[in-house]
Amino acid sequence: MIRKIIKIDEEKCNGCGACATACHEGAIEMINGKARLTREDYCDGLGDCLPACPVDAITFEEREAPAYDEAAVLASKQKKQSPLPCGCPGTASKAIKRDTCNIPTVVPATSQLLQWPVQIKLVPVNAPYFDGANLLVAADCTAYAYGNFHNEFIRNHITLIGCPKLDEGDYADKLTAIIANNNIKSVTVVRMEVPCCGGIEHAVKRALQASGKFIPWRVVTISTDGRVLDL
Repeated sequence: MIRKIIKIDEEKCNGCGACATACHEGAIEMINGKARLTREDYCDGLGDCLPACPVDAITFEEREAPAYDEAAVLASKQKKQSPLPCGCPGTASKAIKRDTCNIPTVVPATSQLLQWPVQIKLVPVNAPYFDGANLLVAADCTAYAYGNFHNEFIRNHITLIGCPKLDEGDYADKLTAIIANNNIKSVTVVRMEVPCCGGIEHAVKRALQASGKFIPWRVVTISTDGRVLDL
């Protein structure tokens, strides 16, 4: 069938692996230091990997490709979570080693933060790190609720955090100024499922509209028990 699917330019690819992390369907793998679309039937054509790529090596194309197989994707995810032969629960996290199938050994995580400060209220409107940035605007609770937040969201992004329920005022004006006055490549919003967190999503929407720029953006919602609810 003819459908929209991603295309990876291996010459541009720098091997950072951000796209493979962003692809929650597991369609992209790192092979010999390059990102490759190894499962076309796992690619849903939504392009979550596009804003994650720091070198613009990923684009869309329409061509002959297998249909997206949601059942196969779900089965693959379930297999990664299946119990180990010894009976210990399986894990898809690379931060936990179960070599002995006894008490898990936690490997210290590396911070992916690229700049400081991170509070929306504190960051300057103009800063060198905004030039060509993939912007992450996150409700501050999300980093506590989602265990792999640094690797999946902060990595290769300039991070802004806030809480619309606790902070006075609206973020829209500050975010509008940041987007309008800098070369922002993409915007990712990460919020909690609770209603009050909608304020940060709405502020970003208004900022994008007011900036007059067309920038790829997406919203990710995290549940209170630490799951990604939608992408």
